[in-house]
Amino acid sequence: MLYIGIDLGTSAVKLLLMKENGEVVKTVAKEYPLLFPAPGWAEQDPREWFGKTMEGLVELLDGCSRLEVAGIGIGGQMHGLVTLDEKDEVIRPAILWNDGRSTRETAFLNETIGKGRLSGYTANIAFAGFTAPKILWMKEHEPEKFERIHKIMLPKDYVLYCLSGNFSTDMSDASGMLLLDVKNRRWSKEMMDICGIQEKMLPKLYESYEVVGTLRPKIANALGVSRQVKVVAGAGDNAAAAVGTGTVGDGMCNISLGTSGTIFISSKSFCMDENNALHSFAHADGAYHLMGCMLSAASCNKWWNEEILRTKDFAAEQEGIERLGKNQVFYLPYLMGERSPHNNPFARAMFFGMSMDTTREDMTQAVLEGVIFGLRDSLEVARSLGLHIGRSRICGGGAKSPVWKKMAANILQLNIDELAVEEGPALGGAMLAAAGCGTYENIEAAAKAVVRVTNTIEPEKGLEAAYEEKYQKFRKIYPSVKELF
Repeated sequence: MLYIGIDLGTSAVKLLLMKENGEVVKTVAKEYPLLFPAPGWAEQDPREWFGKTMEGLVELLDGCSRLEVAGIGIGGQMHGLVTLDEKDEVIRPAILWNDGRSTRETAFLNETIGKGRLSGYTANIAFAGFTAPKILWMKEHEPEKFERIHKIMLPKDYVLYCLSGNFSTDMSDASGMLLLDVKNRRWSKEMMDICGIQEKMLPKLYESYEVVGTLRPKIANALGVSRQVKVVAGAGDNAAAAVGTGTVGDGMCNISLGTSGTIFISSKSFCMDENNALHSFAHADGAYHLMGCMLSAASCNKWWNEEILRTKDFAAEQEGIERLGKNQVFYLPYLMGERSPHNNPFARAMFFGMSMDTTREDMTQAVLEGVIFGLRDSLEVARSLGLHIGRSRICGGGAKSPVWKKMAANILQLNIDELAVEEGPALGGAMLAAAGCGTYENIEAAAKAVVRVTNTIEPEKGLEAAYEEKYQKFRKIYPSVKELF
């Protein structure tokens, strides 16, 4: 049988076709625009997501045995606010995860409602990227549109609704809304009351691997597949990527160098840090995870190369990087503000330490190092909880860079495992579909069957020590300048 995995990203939707033994048959990607209607805002038209997903599915299945398709799973960008009216029409463009407009609403939640109460209700505090502050923003600034809300969805769940007709979400993605009682895996009545919404506006909750329905007949007919193709609930992009890298079970770690950057630690039991610097979320395997999330990771490198250096040859720019551990230039990777661990939407990127002999390569190196230093900040919080993390898997576009992976091993002081197949959330979505269809007993069994480590990058003693010294300097820069933002 064949399984389709969908990764609804920020800049494109990626689709993958997987055999039941884990072999990837084919991948397709379709881009769509990202809109910035005001400084610090980020939006997209949900209808573009579904349109490009359908285009991608048609291309993905071209030349394949369509009647062998048994299931579809989807991972997607988290936290976005999608609103539909009673006629299922999109009310306004989706407000995305990296949108910073809801700073006042975030402050209201954290300071007036209080971080302690929020943690008790949801296991997390408010971040501007989360969904609940966006709902409050819409209530305050677009009251007529707010009154029309009939359904509230996350991005991937809109596509899933268009495909299957099922109004559903999964625990991992719902964890990032600030509306879910994560520990007890149910909607929080207190948070619904604070946001002025009713539970009937929210989707039904499922575990990521649970089947929510089948394809709409007209969708199945358009694709030439069986009407019995099962659709599973799917997962937030980071949880789906973790499934795709085998980061399931207890104490596993995954680093994602995508548009955003994350460090993801799976856990059999619920846990949270007292300062809420890390997110405490449900995992796609039915358990839990801790996650530190940077708003800008590979997007920092993309910005530096495309907007500043005016090149798309990222690999060529990295070829001249030879002075690992010796660079005197530092870079704060906060292009869109920052989440973990600073929770400051006003933070901004900056270079520090340039001199007359600073080179282009030094600046490029600083950008790459700054992203990993930022991930180290979150890793240190996890270590402060007594978690022993000695190795990590790695995924995302940045994981294709040998020098970036070497930096990660030495700055984070971790063994970095490279995988035979690195397809992130799309592969995770296909694995969730296979588990939902019964091909695998559970997600851990799927991970053992599909995911294979091919190489490990180990820290080098001298380089690790040099980067430790540089990190101790890096961590002093943000506290020194944060009042200027």
